[in-house]
Formats: sequence, C-alpha cells, structure tokens
Amino acid sequence: MGPEGKKLMNIIVLGVGFMFIFTAFQTCGNIEQTVIKSFNSTTFHASGYTSMAIIYGVFSASNLLAPSVVAVAGAQLSMFFSGLLYSAYIAVFVYPYTWSFYTASVLVGTGAAVLWTAQGNVLALNSGPSTIGRNSGIFWALLQFSLLFGNLYIFCAWHGHEHISDKDRQTVFISLTVISLVGCFLFFLIRSPSDPSEAPLLPSDSGESTLGLSNCHACGQAVDAFVQACKMLVTKEMLLLSLSIAYTGVELTFYSGVYGTCVGATRAFGPDAKSLVGLSGIFVGLGEISGGCAFGLLDKHGRLGRNPVVTLGLLAHYLAFFLIFINIADDAPVAPEEGTRLPAYIQPSVGVALLCSFLLGLGDSCFNTQLLSIIGFTFRNNSAPAFAVFKFIQSILAALAFFYSNFLALSWQLLIMVVLGFVGTLTFFAAERRAQALACQDPHQEGI
Repeated sequence: MGPEGKKLMNIIVLGVGFMFIFTAFQTCGNIEQTVIKSFNSTTFHASGYTSMAIIYGVFSASNLLAPSVVAVAGAQLSMFFSGLLYSAYIAVFVYPYTWSFYTASVLVGTGAAVLWTAQGNVLALNSGPSTIGRNSGIFWALLQFSLLFGNLYIFCAWHGHEHISDKDRQTVFISLTVISLVGCFLFFLIRSPSDPSEAPLLPSDSGESTLGLSNCHACGQAVDAFVQACKMLVTKEMLLLSLSIAYTGVELTFYSGVYGTCVGATRAFGPDAKSLVGLSGIFVGLGEISGGCAFGLLDKHGRLGRNPVVTLGLLAHYLAFFLIFINIADDAPVAPEEGTRLPAYIQPSVGVALLCSFLLGLGDSCFNTQLLSIIGFTFRNNSAPAFAVFKFIQSILAALAFFYSNFLALSWQLLIMVVLGFVGTLTFFAAERRAQALACQDPHQEGI
C-alpha cells in the first residue's frame, strides 16, 4: 500500500474507532435524561443535563492542556486511554449512584479533551491541502454512523414502553459499554503515515517520537504545546472562527441531549414517545451522514467551497428551529416523566419531529465538516493546539447550554441558536475570505 493509501486507511480506521465509541456515548447522552426520570431509587439524585454541563465544562478547561498530553504520550495511546474513560462513564448507568455519576462526568470531560485533540492531530498528519476536505468528510460520515446503531436498538427495545425498567436500563448500558471498548482497541490499528514500517503512530506534527526522550525534553514538549495553544487562541483566524465554533457547541447540546428529551416528553406522541427518542437520534445521524458524504466524499476537490455549505447548514437549522417551535410544547425540555403540560402551536406530528431531527443533523454536519476543513488547512503546521482550541471554545458553550437547559423553556433555547448561528455564519465568511487571501498570496504556504 502506497503512502496515500496508508493515510486514507488511517482516516477510515480513525473514523470507525470513533464510530464505536460514540455509538455508545451519543446514545447514552441522547437517552440519559429520559432514563434518569424513570429511576426509582433513593441513592440517585442527579440530572443528565447537569452531568453534560460538567463534562463540557471540564472538557473546556482541559483543552489547553490536552496538546501537552498528546505531545508526551502520542496520539495513539492518548486516544486509547481517553476512550476507556468514555466506557467508564457509560458503565456507571448499570448500577448508578450520584457520586459515581458526577465523578465519571469529570473524568470523561478530561478524556474528551485529549481524545479530540489527538483526533485532530491524526487527521492533519494524514491529510494534505488537497485531501483535508475529503478526509474531514470521510471521518465525519463514519463518526455519525454512531447515531444510527445505538438509537436503532433503543427504538426497537423500548417500543411501547412508557416506563424504563431497571432490566431495560442495565441491558442497554452493558451493551453500550462493550461497544465503546471495541472502539478503544481499534486505535491500535492506526500506523505512522510517514514510515513504511509497522511503527506506531508518532505523537507530534513534526513526526518526532517520544521514545527515548529524557524527562526534561518531554516536559519541554508539554510546556511548548500549552504555550502554542494559548497563542493560537488569540490569532485573528481563530478569533474570527470562534463564534462559528461557539454555535456548534450550543446546537450540539440541543440535538444530542435536549431535543431527544423533548420528543420523549411529548404526550401527544402516546405510548411510543420513549422509543421515538431513539428514532429521533437515528434521523439526526442520517442528516449527519448525508452532509458528511455530500461535502466530503462527493466534493473531493473542494469545488463547492466552504461558504455555500455553511449557508446551507444555517438554512437547514432555521427551518428545523421554526418547525420545532410550532410542533413541540414550550415546557418539553424540563417536563416531568409523565410528559408535557402545555399545548404546542399545532397538533404534534411524529413526521415533522423526525424531519427536524434530520435537518438538525444535516446542519450540524455542514458546520463541522467546514470548520474541520478550514482549521486543518489554516493551522496544518500546528494542528494539535489548533484543534484543542476548537474544542475548548465549543465545549465552553456546550457546558453553558447544558446548564441553562435545566430551566430554560424551548422557545428561549431556539432564540439563542437563531442569533448565534447568524452571527457565527458571518464571521465564518470573514475567516474563509482571509484564508483564501493568504493562500493566493503564497500558494505554497505551509499553514500557520
């Protein structure tokens, strides 16, 4: 296999590994608030929204330190051990306690920062200017298959269940834990893109192995990675992209945790409302995969351009937000287990609800594939700190959004996304114009 074939294979393995881990984790996030409402326990008093706020809060705080971990441990080991923390979080639901649930939330937040920084590092190492868009799309499409399989199981297993029993819960979360562990071990199949031998993936953008480094040298790498991440945060390019990234954090909260809860809480959907949480997740996944394929696999040479794709994403989200506003009751995000108490503006429709799920996924894919592409292109010489800053900004907003989801009505959550999405799209256009201007000035530039 030639160098380019090896790089493509690495991207595919990376995507499949993430698919397994996030089949488990995203299904967990989609159903956990619904599951928690069904608990009949004196030892568990916690909120799924609060847990996610903790995860993304710790995630944001850990992101600026994550490049240091990747620089010392290497991308491969960093992804493996971070994936184990995801598995531990999911396993907590088998026998849940408040203290273990929130402790696992802190740990998975730390692991998430390292996991995604290492992922960005691997993506950049295995991509060039002509393949970064394609590889971003391939990775994103494979990742989003995670929304199909776990949620399909939830739909089938919970069909007709108005209450989730302990046995139902334990069966689901044991299965999800095993699936997550499979993804962790797949990372060991990723090979070095620059070395034809069977050496494992090297840890840094420069290709220098940490094997045999002195402790002083390793510490120096860690400090240097942290300093680079801090400097990257205040570059003009990253500041322009920050509002677009912030928007992806808020809408990620909505489609991955809040909207599924809203569907499950809608009384008008009858006894199938709980199983529709899984079906909603499947349609989000179909939207994500459609976007990843269309803007990655089918647009190999970047003919579409990034701006039109982001515009399409915003329009898809605006249509979804309007339909959700009229189709779902305003108290759905915070409704008790028995469901919503307020009426919607129209008779709630399952078809409309699932269309909105698809549009949420499609729009999210538009934004994220183009952000991965522009960051990988602009910062390809310093990819690890750049992707760490990306996740730092995204996770701060996700933590904030999960926090206010505990008490904010649906209409206010939609309004926040409408405003932030519009402003973020405008600043993305400015960042894209700057990136293209720099590329035209020096077609052979190596990135920031």
